[in-house]
Amino acid sequence: MPVQNQADTFDIGGEYTVKRLGFGAMRLTGEDIIGRPEDEAYAHEVLQRAVDLGVDMIDTADSYGPGVSERLIGEALDTTRDDLVVATKGGLLRNREGEWLPMGDPDYLRNAHLCSLDRLGVESIDLYQYHRPDPDTDFEESMQALAALKDDGVVDHVGVSNVTVEQLDTAREVVDVATVQNRYNVAYRDEADVLEACEDYGIGFIPWYPLAAGDLDSVGDALDDVADAHDASHQQIALAWLLHRSDVTLPIPGTSSIEHLEENVAASAIELTDDEVSRLTAAGE
Repeated sequence: MPVQNQADTFDIGGEYTVKRLGFGAMRLTGEDIIGRPEDEAYAHEVLQRAVDLGVDMIDTADSYGPGVSERLIGEALDTTRDDLVVATKGGLLRNREGEWLPMGDPDYLRNAHLCSLDRLGVESIDLYQYHRPDPDTDFEESMQALAALKDDGVVDHVGVSNVTVEQLDTAREVVDVATVQNRYNVAYRDEADVLEACEDYGIGFIPWYPLAAGDLDSVGDALDDVADAHDASHQQIALAWLLHRSDVTLPIPGTSSIEHLEENVAASAIELTDDEVSRLTAAGE
């Protein structure tokens, strides 16, 4: 019997209570995150299975596909239900070469938001995140565009992604920031200062790349020992560590496989000891 999501909860923006283990919908698209998946019906099943397992936060972006991931979510799920938070992002352009190109122009963000509303089938987006600061656009102007969307009632909460602490502070001067989504996992801690700032501010921290695509070798023997002690995989321990690392972390492991989805959700039931958390923390630093 697959394990239900047993993660404790966090209140996004002080309003939306979600379990701290969510689902990232990036990998439901085609190869290189471009185009449709080979089996769209199965992608729908993955999303539906996530919700059945108690996942109540789905994270996506308009650039995944582009547009494909959002469309699949809008088709597979009732995105208007009160007990489901769908978070999306805007601010990156894609091309056939698979590049991710920052685009923070306010007009572009407003247009991207309109497209996301349509694909997701909602009148307001629960959590709309600025995907990446654009070096060619004033960061504050980009944030003002998102603040205006929130004021207009078509975005409930605003988040930022791939930011420094300084950029987070700038964003907070413009709009209430509910979440930050930065790269962070048991083997990568370069942005720990942003997590610490989120803890100080009571902001949700969504660590992207939570499983490091399986590249966890740098954690070494500590990961082997803890995994053996819990009869768990390295990936499950990596997720359990993120959940234990801080009360504001909201991991969103992504997969296109129901089997892997169930394994990821089962990580929410793993209770690490303080010593195990300390060993893993030290090993990855």
